[in-house]
Amino acid sequence: MQKSAIIFGATGLIGGHLLRQLLDNPVYGKVIAVVRRDIDFKHPKFHQHIADLQSLHAISPELIGDDVFCCLGTTRKKTPDLTDYYQVDHDYPVAAAATTKEMGATTFCLVSAVGADPNSSNFYLRMKGEAERDIRAVGFESLHLFRPSLLTGKRHERRLVEALSEKVLWAINPLLMGSLKRYRSIPAASVATAMNSIAQRGSKGAHIYYWNHINMLA
Repeated sequence: MQKSAIIFGATGLIGGHLLRQLLDNPVYGKVIAVVRRDIDFKHPKFHQHIADLQSLHAISPELIGDDVFCCLGTTRKKTPDLTDYYQVDHDYPVAAAATTKEMGATTFCLVSAVGADPNSSNFYLRMKGEAERDIRAVGFESLHLFRPSLLTGKRHERRLVEALSEKVLWAINPLLMGSLKRYRSIPAASVATAMNSIAQRGSKGAHIYYWNHINMLA
């Protein structure tokens, strides 16, 4: 029997790759994308629902699936107000987890960040850590937390600082050894492949994945 997948953040760097992979995966007979605006895209498996944090509850009856993939996230440049930033990177993923769990989902895969820690003095890392902590509390049978460092790949909006960082990290990646490997840059497509892969394994409990784990899964 085929499963159903639900994806949040399908228009982002990782989410775009992941959406295509889920649609190509014969395990899934239905792929539901929760998006802020209509995606001009057609596929027999593809179903989209327009919602954000404030309207998510209204579409909850449509969010019946087995595996949930959360690739939500913004940047400080796009969302300079810290309250809004926190809503996108913490409140929305937590609400997505709670809503889909209530509707019967058993597996949740989250894109977090290397260094995520609810006790960090750094706003970004603390926010990511608090999102992980609060999603753990939802109580999924299987929870998979992906903690990549800098993501590489073609973006809709090319950011100069990240473009330069990609080149620098590409050069120093081989120098990051041992525990520092987790700080190596990684293609967004590899993270998507790893998420798609791990959801099929049925591993119970909570699991964290860094650069080396993501590469092995991809």
